This record gives sequence, C-alpha cells and structure tokens, in this order.
Amino acid sequence: MSTAPQPVRTRFAPSPTGYLHIGGARTALFAWAYARHFGGRFVLRVEDTDLERSTPEAVQAILDGMAWLGLDADEGPFYQTGHMARYGEVIARMLAEGSAYHCYCTSAELDAMRDAQRARGEKPRYDGRWRPENRAGREAPDGVAPAVRFRNPQDGTVEWDDLVKGTIRIANAELDDLVIARSDGTPTYNFCVVVDDHDMRITHVIRGDDHVNNTPRQINILRALGAPLPAYGHLPMIHGPDGLKLSKRHGAVSVLDYDRQGFLPEAVVNYLARLGWSHGDEEIFSREQFVAWFDGAHLSQSPAQLDPEKFRWVNHHYLKATPDAELAGLVAPRLRARGVDVDSPAVDLPAACALLKERCTTLEDIADEALMFYAAPGALAADLATLLTPAARGVLSDFADTCAGITWDRSAIAAAIQQTIAKHALKMPQFGVPLRIAVFGRRQTPGLDAVLAVLARDEVIRRLRSA
Repeated sequence: MSTAPQPVRTRFAPSPTGYLHIGGARTALFAWAYARHFGGRFVLRVEDTDLERSTPEAVQAILDGMAWLGLDADEGPFYQTGHMARYGEVIARMLAEGSAYHCYCTSAELDAMRDAQRARGEKPRYDGRWRPENRAGREAPDGVAPAVRFRNPQDGTVEWDDLVKGTIRIANAELDDLVIARSDGTPTYNFCVVVDDHDMRITHVIRGDDHVNNTPRQINILRALGAPLPAYGHLPMIHGPDGLKLSKRHGAVSVLDYDRQGFLPEAVVNYLARLGWSHGDEEIFSREQFVAWFDGAHLSQSPAQLDPEKFRWVNHHYLKATPDAELAGLVAPRLRARGVDVDSPAVDLPAACALLKERCTTLEDIADEALMFYAAPGALAADLATLLTPAARGVLSDFADTCAGITWDRSAIAAAIQQTIAKHALKMPQFGVPLRIAVFGRRQTPGLDAVLAVLARDEVIRRLRSA
C-alpha cells in the first residue's frame, strides 16, 4: 500500500443485524489505524437500511464494542436511514441522465428467466430486457411497480489496484444491471454505499474480501455519477483454528464475548492487529506503536487463523503489565457477580491480583481463583476432611498462636511457617496441605506466605481455629 494522499478519510460501515464480530472489529481497527497514521479522519456509518433485520440492540452492541476497543470515530455514527431523501435525489438524477432505468419485471418473470438460463447452462442473470435500447415498442404494464436498475456498461473492464490483493480486473460483460431501488422505492445496499462514500468524501475503503464482487459495481456507479474513486483494500477473512470460516462453533466471535470472558481491550487490539498484518517479528506492542507502524504495508493476502492459546498468551502479558489496583477494579465486578462481598476488609484484593495475575490468563480466571480468599472452607469434601486429623488441628492451633504475635507480612509469615515445621518435626507437605485446606479449602495454592498475607491476620486465625 503506497503512501496515502492527504487528507485521508476512512470509514467503518457495519450492518446492525447482530453483534460486532471479530472480523468486523479487525476491519474497524485497520481503518481506524490507517486514518490515525496519516493524520486523517475515521468515520463510523451504520448501514441500517435492512429494516427487517436491523435492531436498536444490534446498533448498541456495535457502539459498545467500538467503545470497549477504544476505536473512537472522528465523525458519526451516521445512519443510512437518515439519508433516504438524498438517495431519492440521486436516483432521480440517474434516471434523468439515462444511467438508470425502470424495470417492470415481476418476481415470477425473473425466476423464469433464470430457470431458462440454467437449463441452457448459462450463468443466471438479468438479461437487460427493459434497458432503453431493448424495450422498443414495449409499454410499461399496468399495475406493476417498477424497480430501478443501474445501466451497467456492457463493454470493457473494471480495474483497480487493490491495496491488499494487487490489480483486480472484472469484465463488464460479467456484471448485469443491478437493482438500485426496489419496486417499493427503497434503495439497495450497493447503491447506498456508493452515495455515502461519495458524500462523506471517503478516500480509502478498507473492508473484508467478501465485498470484492461488490467493488466493480460500486466503481461503475461512482463513474456514472462523475465521482472520484476511493482506494479499495480487501482483507482476507479470519478462520478458526480448524482452518474454516470463523463462526460460533469456535466459541467467542463477538468482541463483547471476549470482554465477558475476561480479555483486556488492549490485548484484543494487539492480537487483532497481528491477524493479517505484521511489523517484523513484533508480537507485543501498544496501540500507539501500531498506529505509528500501520501505513498499510505488510498486509497478508491469505486468511488469518485465530489461535486461542496465543490469544490468551497475549492477554496474559497485558494482565501482568496492569497495575494491581487497576486490575482489582476490573476483577471486583466479576467477583460481585459471583456473590462476593469485595468490600470485605479481610481481603487485600490488589495483593490477591498481584499474586494471581502471574498464573492466570484472563480476568475471569483471576476472579475464580480469588474466591478462595473470600469464602471460608466450610464443609469440606470427605477426602479433604480426612487430612485434618486431630494431630494436624493441633499443629494448626499452635501456628495460629504464633501468627497472633508476629508482624503481618510475607517475611514474618514465612519465618513462622518454618518455625512451626521445625518445632513439630514435620516436612513441608505435612504442614502445608492441612494449612491450605483449613484456610482456603484446597490442596494447592500459590506460596503459603504470599496467600496468607493477602488475608487479614484475624481472618487467618479465625479460619485456623475453625478447622
């Protein structure tokens, strides 16, 4: 992708028929970063003309996903349903200039036309019977509301230098006259996109390669309007670990699903940036670095493949880099959702997060592990209870007495543990396992001095004496 002219104007134009999926989020990220790199403008446009499928909830999910990722728009959101009058003006102009025409084919006629073409082994397509040069002597039928079709050129080719895929050529003979307004007057997708891109002065259209077949049609309409052409770049799809198109069977495909699963937005941005783009061997980088590097070069022409393990590895990096107090603020609502009183003075949540973030890969993992600090063991499973023998309880009671008289920090707690082990001639597992069970209800935890220091001294002593 060559150096962009100024001023750069990119756009993200989702259809609000569902959540903001990972593929759409990556498209938005690349368009956003490209505009930021060149000091341009990033426009958010909601393509909501599909009134049957577009919902306010889906619109909000898209806006929430964009906000969570920090992909702030310079302009918008704009809604296509607010541009209907403008679309009508352009269609009227095209009809007057002859670049569009009325087509009176009924649905039954179109079906019969395509069936006949298939029977002859031809590609099913509109045959142009209502083009002005073909309708001589044919009057408009009574009672049939016409659609409006674009009068596509019949000769030559459409060619563009795709920013990702290189030069693409499509023969106009391969393109039929697409409908730009339905018989009820509502404009169609390809037409609305062209008008909006022109009116919003979009210079670069970065989108998924499922739109490649739309591009020659849109270029021809722009040319018919005498409008400048944006540069087009079509990004390959994102595939799941099995190499197939990403879908719900692969787990989380919505951006907000990753939020719910405990991924940090910085990690999602970092990981998405590497799906189909690279900067040397860099794997971890800030969004500021990404913007500085993203000039559109080094975009892959092959589908990217989602790797859940690498995704979690990237998230783990960002968890470890997050300050403990900030991390506690992110984990707290997840604990509240589990019925935990996170305001309990018995637990130092930032200290718990500092300890757990070294071994957890998501916020949800941290919240799950942090439960041991908030809930006393209570009724233990039989196999655990057997380890709390009368002798073990005696040792724990002695350790509780020792805890009452020490400074409550990791070094003093570690010394008290060693003192108790030596006094009772025990090996570490003989003491550590009952201690963990009594205080945390589990056989394994991080280092004993570290986990005990997360709890208030009085809470540790209370649990030891209750065992």
